[in-house]
Amino acid sequence: QVQLRESGGGLVQPGGSLRLSCVAPGNIVSINSMGWYRQPPGKERELVASITRGGVTDYGDSVKGRFTITMEKLKGAIYLQMDAVKPEDTAVYYCNALAGIANINYWGRGTQVTVSS
Repeated sequence: QVQLRESGGGLVQPGGSLRLSCVAPGNIVSINSMGWYRQPPGKERELVASITRGGVTDYGDSVKGRFTITMEKLKGAIYLQMDAVKPEDTAVYYCNALAGIANINYWGRGTQVTVSS
């Protein structure tokens, strides 16, 4: 079982920055990749960014060049640096991990990000 703890959401003005954190304590060895997904109001959940244990990253088209995902493997943690945010970035952001031989999906509870002036 992988438990994910998210933090860092909140209210930010357009053009500003925010940093999200997600920690999977005690599950470092079993995790194959981690990432962030988001679900805007009334829409489906979508990929924001992901990173493998080997450091390979992937980004959703709408955040490329603005968001950066990084990983601290020893801590079992990932971070999402969000720069130049836009109102359309408003969503609940969920931390995700794929773990074990079967690549089982685990989800955090989500953290709200609101971009508004």
